[in-house]
Amino acid sequence: MNAKAIVVTSGKGGVGKTTTTANVGAALARLGEKVCVVDTDVGLRNLDVVMGLEGRVVYDLIDVFEGRCKLRQAIIRDKRVETLHLLATSQTRDKSALSEGRMKETVRALLDDEGFDRVLIDSPAGIESGFQTAASAASGALVVVNPEVSSVRDADRIIGLLESREIPEVRLIINRLRPEMVKRGDMLEVNDVLEILGVKLIGIVPEDERILISTNVGNPASLEESGPKVAAGAAFRDIARRVRGEDVPYPSYDQPTGIFAGIRRIFGGG
Repeated sequence: MNAKAIVVTSGKGGVGKTTTTANVGAALARLGEKVCVVDTDVGLRNLDVVMGLEGRVVYDLIDVFEGRCKLRQAIIRDKRVETLHLLATSQTRDKSALSEGRMKETVRALLDDEGFDRVLIDSPAGIESGFQTAASAASGALVVVNPEVSSVRDADRIIGLLESREIPEVRLIINRLRPEMVKRGDMLEVNDVLEILGVKLIGIVPEDERILISTNVGNPASLEESGPKVAAGAAFRDIARRVRGEDVPYPSYDQPTGIFAGIRRIFGGG
């Protein structure tokens, strides 16, 4: 992806958007990019917790917007990877504190003045003002979707909104895929999701209970180098490599034969 400012969004909540932001951001930093992940979910921030940095937040995005601190004062550097940084948001304000103009200024300053190679913007769920503000500063998007009907339907709406904003690079991450369910035909198959949504794939992340563990302890799985292999962590590292333009092969899954074999009909397809 050529985009330097990338919004990570999902349509519905609970699909793994914040976990994706943390893991892809961490993997990009491990590959040598200077990365800032930005939380725009005002009042419901979680990116700092997922990254294990909640105890270090002093100033936040809204403080920057409202002039209570300089941008540099609000940026937290991760101690595990020197090039990974976080800009948290407020826990006590609501989305009315967001401003598209200030968001654009802040992201521009991160890239031009602070020298970041990439900014990942963790969007609130839904299609209201929080999403609109997060998307306003982006030139690319990672849309996170679970292989289930409701998630795909919501993602379809989000993709339409991203296209209406003329964001040139929109890529899809299929998260929490369970290959055994796909093979039985009990879960949407990758090709069906791609055909329904009509955007390019950039990652397939399998269901992995160890992601929950890594999230609870604030250590992105994509940073793990020892111990039991976390399949999802490896998938996030592959996504980061594809974002950087590397040709990384995808896993393949058998064509489904069960209840989801004809799922396109729900979305008006063949």
